[in-house]
Amino acid sequence: MKLLLVVFSFVFITLNEVPEHVLDYHKADTKEKEIVFIKKYKLSNKKSIQGYVVSLQMKQAKHKFFPWKKLAVFNEGKRKLEKLIKENPNNTDLRYLRLVIQENIPALLNYRSSIENDKEFLSEKLKEKDNSDYLDFYIKKNTSL
Repeated sequence: MKLLLVVFSFVFITLNEVPEHVLDYHKADTKEKEIVFIKKYKLSNKKSIQGYVVSLQMKQAKHKFFPWKKLAVFNEGKRKLEKLIKENPNNTDLRYLRLVIQENIPALLNYRSSIENDKEFLSEKLKEKDNSDYLDFYIKKNTSL
C-alpha cells in the first residue's frame, strides 16, 4: 500500500510540473547544498523563489557558532519572510515555507504565531485545483496537515 502511495505521489508531482527551484530546495539537505541553492537563486525577482532563498538563509543560523549570531541570522530571515508574506498574502509557497519553519523551530525562538492561520490557508489550497498543486505533496509531507 505504501509503495502504491509513493508511486502515485511521484506520478502526481511529475504531472504537475514541479518548478526546478522547488525540487532543488527539497534536495538541499546539507549545508553545502543549501549554499549552492542560495547562490543559484538569490538574484531572482520572483517572490516565491525569494521565499525559498530566505528560508534556507534562516536555516544557515544553525551552522553559526555563537548564539547571538544564530539569532541575528534567523531574525533577519524572519523579517524578510514576513515582509514577503505581508506583500503577497495569497502566495501558497510563502505560506508553506513559513508553516514548515514555524512547526520545526524551537519554541524559545517565539515564532509560532501564524501556524493556525497558515494551516487554514493551506488546507483550503489543498482542496482547490490551481497553479500551486505541485506543492500539495510537499505540504502533506512536510507539515502537520
